[in-house]
Amino acid sequence: MKRQGGRIDSFFIKRSKSGTDQTGFSSDISSPGSLCPENSHEKESLANTNPPSPVPSKEESENTESSAPDQDDDEPEGAIAGDTTDLFSAVSSTPFAFPKGPSDISKSKEQGPVQPSLTNFPRTQHGTRKRTFHSSWYKDYSWLEYSVIKDSSYCFACRHFSLPNAPDSVFASHSGFSNWKKALSKESGFKLHSKLEHHVNAMYAWSQYKRANEGNTTMLNSINTNRKKVVEENRYYIKTIADVLLLTATQNIAQRGHRESGDSRNKGNFLAILDEIAKHDQLIEKKLRGCANAKYTSHQIQNEILQGLAEMVQTEIIKEVKECEVFSVIADETKDLQKKEQMSLVVRYYYNGVIHESFLCFQAAESLNAAGLSAMIISCLEKHGLDYRNNLVGQGYDGASVMSGKHSGVSARIQSNARFAFYVHCNAHCLNLVLVDATKAVPEVVDFFALLQQLHNFVSGSYVHLRWLDVQKELYPAEQPRELQALSDTRWACRYTACRTMRDRLPAVLRLLQDIALERNGERTVEARGLLLQIDIQFLGLLVTFCKVLGDAKCLSDMLQSSTLDLARAVDLVGALIDTFQDYRNEKYFDELWKEVEELAEKSKISVKIDRRNPRLSSKFLDSLVMSTIGQRKCDDEGFPRPLFNQVLDCLIAELKRRFSKKNCEIMQGVQSLNPKSATFLNEEPLIAFGHIFESDLDDLKHEVHQIRRLLDQRIKSDLGTPSTLLDFILFLEPYKEVLHELFRLCKIAVVSPVSTASCERSFSALKLIKSYLRTTMADARLSHIGTLSIESRRARGLNMDDFVTYFASSHNNRRILLL
Repeated sequence: MKRQGGRIDSFFIKRSKSGTDQTGFSSDISSPGSLCPENSHEKESLANTNPPSPVPSKEESENTESSAPDQDDDEPEGAIAGDTTDLFSAVSSTPFAFPKGPSDISKSKEQGPVQPSLTNFPRTQHGTRKRTFHSSWYKDYSWLEYSVIKDSSYCFACRHFSLPNAPDSVFASHSGFSNWKKALSKESGFKLHSKLEHHVNAMYAWSQYKRANEGNTTMLNSINTNRKKVVEENRYYIKTIADVLLLTATQNIAQRGHRESGDSRNKGNFLAILDEIAKHDQLIEKKLRGCANAKYTSHQIQNEILQGLAEMVQTEIIKEVKECEVFSVIADETKDLQKKEQMSLVVRYYYNGVIHESFLCFQAAESLNAAGLSAMIISCLEKHGLDYRNNLVGQGYDGASVMSGKHSGVSARIQSNARFAFYVHCNAHCLNLVLVDATKAVPEVVDFFALLQQLHNFVSGSYVHLRWLDVQKELYPAEQPRELQALSDTRWACRYTACRTMRDRLPAVLRLLQDIALERNGERTVEARGLLLQIDIQFLGLLVTFCKVLGDAKCLSDMLQSSTLDLARAVDLVGALIDTFQDYRNEKYFDELWKEVEELAEKSKISVKIDRRNPRLSSKFLDSLVMSTIGQRKCDDEGFPRPLFNQVLDCLIAELKRRFSKKNCEIMQGVQSLNPKSATFLNEEPLIAFGHIFESDLDDLKHEVHQIRRLLDQRIKSDLGTPSTLLDFILFLEPYKEVLHELFRLCKIAVVSPVSTASCERSFSALKLIKSYLRTTMADARLSHIGTLSIESRRARGLNMDDFVTYFASSHNNRRILLL
């Protein structure tokens, strides 16, 4: 057979009938060796770039392999088109087709040759001997692969990298080469196949392919590497911006300045912090000094980043709420410095063994009627995908008529859509109302607090205040000067601080009044004398009394404001306070209190005895024997009326019982039946009524109550601890929540029922820090997002910034930098 002469580049050249050569490639590509710049002057071996010269072929009929057919001068036009620069590109541009062969050898060029090493290969009869394939041949012929199914060998290079017009070869056929007798013959088998032109071309294409993959020198890999580097730099830059905004939000620092231009001396905290970072980070400096429309520092981008961070925090909260299933809402409203009504919305739920009260958002209240407020709450719950119709089990408000109205209030309107959403009056507000009503019922107490306020006002004057500081430095040189506290009209429990300060600094107050009373200074002197005369033993008695009473009330108030407190525990705390006040009414406690009054009077140099004139009888009683006085309070010899002390306690006890008496409420009775400290713990009657309200399966609930009683009895017999609170009880039930489903659900309802609106009050404190006098023009959306990051700072600091950049890249529409 006549072999076509020439080298591998003859494949890329087509000859016209006129005999002139025409090529589809650039004129400087004449051979595979010229594809690489370093081979322009000298040839290299096949292992480098240039394939070896082919050897003459001969017929392989006895080797079961055919040589390439004769080719005339009129070579058909190749199947490869385009600006191909190397043989590998020419081969890879051919239409894709699965190579021939059995299923247990390579299916793609990425897979590489399949070279199994068997202990015993199958033996085949060849002439008088049985012959077999040897795994040692793999070392000499790297292109060789073996099929166990066919017991045949194949050429990996020819199967995957042959040129389109390459001749058929038995090493690339379906049956493969299996004549093991002639496998290593010099003029047949593996050695002959290694010298054939189409195999040399395929090996060369394979080597190019491996070079491209191993060295990452292809243009695609180069582009991908550069793009990956740009994306990493951009993501790092956006993460830095987000970190700065997150820092300012969680620390309640203003982000923007009055003027943020490049020549401004005060561009605001956000840009100032970025400039400081740029001094130590070249990448940040390059980005900030780069293209003006891709700095990502404008207020619009700041709003988008803050929104993305806040939404990630809210998503985490909503995920926890949905896992808990049941939840409650707590809402309250206040005015910001822009005179806008801002409503704070908090959700209360049980998750991972802890009661959570998580802030959701601020919303500007356009209308303050019940319809508008209820619509705002429902729209917010729907926006976050919460099933309030079936899973909302409680509402907590401050007791205003627009919120607590039984017929058309916010609570009634929401309950008409969510049948389980029962209203709970804030217990902290109830305690405040107890103190207000109890003190207003006793005239002497009203006068006492009025005198306290007058003393604060008098000492707060500029001249008197300087004298007040000097007196304290003289009497208490080792202590810091203290200020008299103003009385709060809304938080009566905080009046404990005012009473305690007055008790501790009473000698200094008296010294100050005496000094000013001796001055000839008109109104100030008259006012000081008037205040001095009113500080008597009765004032001291009430001062010591309210230090005790308000101290206990403040302790309860602080506990009621805890976000982890449940209703059952709140009822226990109120009951404990009532018992404490009842214990104060005995003679022993009054004697101890009177000793404290005497000590304070001695320290303040106030007489314990009060000089009282005998009251003159009316002329109508001159001829009568008066057995008792009418309309006059009888005092003890010491001057402080014991009935006054008891009257204060009785008013407090009566108001506590009236405000916190919920024995007739089926929900409170059900909550108490789940409280291990309650006398009705696991009592079926209130528990079944509780389950009926929330549509539990009552038959299952009865069986579950029976089973939990047996579990608790076993723990008692085994000397193991039993739950002491409602939260301990739900933690005890959690391992059995699949079996005791109804009981566990009722316990979750009990613990997520709101106790107070203190979480909303705390969010108002953050609101004042965020929307300060210098930031009153802040938009409502930005205020809500910063509020979420500030109040839920623990969650915000734990955000994964890589996830945030991905979230921001997917939500940001006009992206000018690559982030994905």
